[in-house]
Formats: sequence, structure tokens, C-alpha cells
Amino acid sequence: QFFVFCHGLLQLSQLLVSGYLKSSISTIERRYGLSSQTSGLLASFNEVGNTLLIVFISYFGSRVHRPRFIGCGAILVSLAGFLMSLPHFITGPYKYDQSVASTFSNTTDLCQPGVPGSQGNLSDDGCTPHAVKENHEVLLVMFIAQALLGIGGVPIQPFGISYIDDFASERNSPLYLGILFSVTVIGPGVAFMLGSAMLRFYVDIDKVAGDEVQLTNKDPRWVGAWWLGFLVAASLVALSAVPYFFFPREMPKEFPLFLSDFPLVLLRNLRHPVYLLVVLAQVNLSAMVAGLATFMAKFLERQFSLTASLANMIIGAVNIPGAMVGIVVGGAILKRFQMSLRQCSAMCVLGMFLCLLLALPLLFLGCPTQKVAGVTYSESSEFGHHTLECHLQCNCPKKAYNPICGSNAIEYISPCSAGCRVVNINADNSVLNYTHCSCISDQGLAGFAKPGTCGTNCSHLFLPFVVLSCLAGILASTSHTPSFMLILRSIQPEDKSFAVGIQFMLLRVLAWMPGPVLYGSAIDTTCILWEKKCDRNAACRYYDNNLFRQR
Repeated sequence: QFFVFCHGLLQLSQLLVSGYLKSSISTIERRYGLSSQTSGLLASFNEVGNTLLIVFISYFGSRVHRPRFIGCGAILVSLAGFLMSLPHFITGPYKYDQSVASTFSNTTDLCQPGVPGSQGNLSDDGCTPHAVKENHEVLLVMFIAQALLGIGGVPIQPFGISYIDDFASERNSPLYLGILFSVTVIGPGVAFMLGSAMLRFYVDIDKVAGDEVQLTNKDPRWVGAWWLGFLVAASLVALSAVPYFFFPREMPKEFPLFLSDFPLVLLRNLRHPVYLLVVLAQVNLSAMVAGLATFMAKFLERQFSLTASLANMIIGAVNIPGAMVGIVVGGAILKRFQMSLRQCSAMCVLGMFLCLLLALPLLFLGCPTQKVAGVTYSESSEFGHHTLECHLQCNCPKKAYNPICGSNAIEYISPCSAGCRVVNINADNSVLNYTHCSCISDQGLAGFAKPGTCGTNCSHLFLPFVVLSCLAGILASTSHTPSFMLILRSIQPEDKSFAVGIQFMLLRVLAWMPGPVLYGSAIDTTCILWEKKCDRNAACRYYDNNLFRQR
């Protein structure tokens, strides 16, 4: 029972490390200027190390000191977690367009006629060879950490499960495995909640004094303390690894299976039509889940103008518990009605069909991108030609990004591009508003603007979206247990553990690896305005929200 407790704790903290990355992905994109394709590849890269080893490890499972192997794997996972947070410590502080007229910067992005445009810190100073090299180093460190995370995770699940199954009594074994299984489902939920808590702090909380941070967490340039969660999760893994070095080896019954049988067993399983079809169905479902888990929070942030922290909160507190409920309900129905294989497959089909029906309206629950002058919206079409010239004499810096929301409900990329000439500052050095803006014509008068984006006016659709997506998730996950039963009951008993190993390998190669990369690439195609770093696309500033939602 102590082993089950330790293993539950270890699996939970291992999932914290891998799940936490998904919760802070939109933040890491913004901090290091990554496209969603790159971040999707990063999120699924731990599967690479994992896949290469999992089949052989589960094949040789009975011949090694399993607890010690699990302990070593856990040490690797913990190391990977600490490595993930390393980029924060080797790079300088986060530089956003700091041209807010304030006591901390002598540059400004107000409209100043007659001053040449290359003023202040908005030149291409981020383009030195050093800066480019630094960005490559960051990516390299993160990809290595993800590969280590995958390799370290290999022995944890298969060895733990077989160890428990070997030494627990026949009667208690399902209970223990059930406990572990529920932990693996809770894990990502806890990870998203951890993300929600950590992203409320500013990224450079350890490098700059609190009163120098001029961004609020609602600002589109806000970057939360993504690295803090990795330190927490990695420390937890390191703690849970300790007891494993003290569990006994206790050799189980010998296992007369050798490498010469490997291809035979593989072919026998892959030729089995039920096995193959169910695994392919699971692959399709898992690819979708992998992509959604990685980018759902980002989607909520953009569609409904939420903060990263709130988006993670919703996923961790609503969507993931919903999926758990579905898995439990599916298992309960199975047990209650003692279903045959045919009924199992019918139940899977029904669950997926109802899920599709509920998910269809999600295509329409959202709003278009807010009007952004010069990006999604050109003023000339409405007010004649004088508005086009309204900021030409301002000599605006090209790279400025300090969005403001005009009194005419149109967003401008910077106060300069709105032709604002005056900034009013609160007592605490935060910007109150910008006035005398020549581009913002509000009932014929020169308008004013507030700092921050206008946001999509979608808040009324947020609740229906969350409810429907949660229900769709519950229905889809009712098919989880029956689909496993289909596999376990249609395969020859002595091939069972091997069949499950192959199933997980196929899921990794065909679903969990490509899923986030495909989703990321699809999301990148809907970007309207890229942040440029050294003439290369970095992170996306504005998406076409309708396309983002549909794709």
C-alpha cells in the first residue's frame, strides 16, 4: 500500500511537469517569440524519447530491479523539469515595447511631429548575433529537457503497474490500479491549476522590482512567471523519487519470452481486425485531445479575451474533471450491465456520435477579431481619405506594439499610430489614458484612448461554449473504458501486456507526437499580424478569430 501511495504521488508529479508546459505554452511563445508550430513540436517532443524505449522496456520488464529503475527515471524527469526553467535564468529580462511615457523610460511612442522615427529603444537592437544565438540556445535547452522528460518517464508507468499487479492480492489489484489510473487523469488538471496560479506573477519577479512593472496581467504583452511552476513540479518529482531506492526487488515468476518471438507477436496483434480498428479509432480521438490540450487555453484567451491565468483555471477546473466524470460513468455502465463486446462497440459509437452533435455549435460560438486599425480594418473606407494621413507626420517606429483601445471602439497598435499627442499618468505610474489623438474621430472631435486591447465582445458566448465543450468531453470519454475492454478481451491472454505496449506506441507515434504540431501549424495559418524578430516571424500578435475557431 505504501508503494501504491508513492507511485500515485510520483505519477502525479511527473504529469505536473509535462502538463505544466501545456498550460504555459502561450506564455512561452510570447516570451521567446515562437510560432505555434514550433511550440506544438516542443510540447510533443517528450513523446520522442518515450516511444523509442517504451516497447523494449515493457518487454524486458521482469528482469530488472524495477523500483530502482523507476527511481532513476524519476531523477531524470526531475532534472528535465529544472532544465525547462533554465532559459529564464540564462536570458536577460523580458523586453517588451517599453515606450510607455513614464518615469522609467525616456522614449515615447506618442505622436511627435518633426522627430525622426528611429527614436528610443524601438530600433532593431534585438537583432545582434548574440540575441539570435541566445534564442537558439533557449530552444535547444527546452528540446533537450523535453527529450529527457520522455526518457525518464519510460519506466515509471509500465514497471509500477506490473510491480503492483505482481505483489498485490488478486482482489485488491484492480482497486490499486484504479487509484493510479484516476491520478493520471487528475494530474493534468492539477497542472493547469498550477499554471493558473503561477501565471499571475510577472515573469521577471526575481529580476526587477515590483513597482517597475508597468504591465497588468490583462495586457497582451504580459508574460507570467512560467518558470516557477517547473521548479515546483521538478522538486516534487525529486522528493517522490527517494523512496524507490529502498523498495525490495522481489523477483517475480520467470517469463519465458525472448526477442526471437518479438516479430511473431507483433504481426499476430496487428493482423487482428478488432484490435487494429479500435486502436485506429483511439488514435483519431487522441490526436484531437493532444492538439486541444496544448492549444485550448490559447484559443480561450484569443476568442473570449481571457487572461492566460483564467483560461488555465477553466480547463483545469471544468474540462478535465468533465473528462474524468465521463471515464468513470463509462466504466460504471460497463460494470452494471455486464456488456458483451458488441455492446461495448455500440456504446463507443453512441458516445462519439452524441459528442459530435454537441460539438457542432462550437463552430459558431465566437466573435470575429476586434477592429484593429491597419490590420483587420482600414479607416479610409469609412471616413474618406484624411484619416490615412493622420499619423504620417508622427514618424512612428515600425516595431511599436503597445495596443490601445480608442473611444471609437477601434484598436490601434500603438498610441503613435493613433496620432495621440498627450499621455495622462496615474499616481502609481500606470497610464490612465491617451488624449488628442488625431486618428480617433469620435463624433467629429479628436478622441482619446485607454491602454490595452479592446477585446472581442464575446463574453456572453463564453459560458455556453464552456458548458457545451465540457458536455462533449464527458460524452467522448465515456467510450474510454469500453474501447480498452474491446482490446483486452479480443487479444490472446498471453499477449495482453505486449498488445497494450504496442497500442501505446501507436498512439504516441500517430497521435500524441503529430497532434500538437498539426494543430500548431493550422493555428499559424490564421495569423494576420506577426511580431517580427530580425525579419523572421516570431510570435503572432493578431489572429483571424473566425478562421482560428473553424480550423
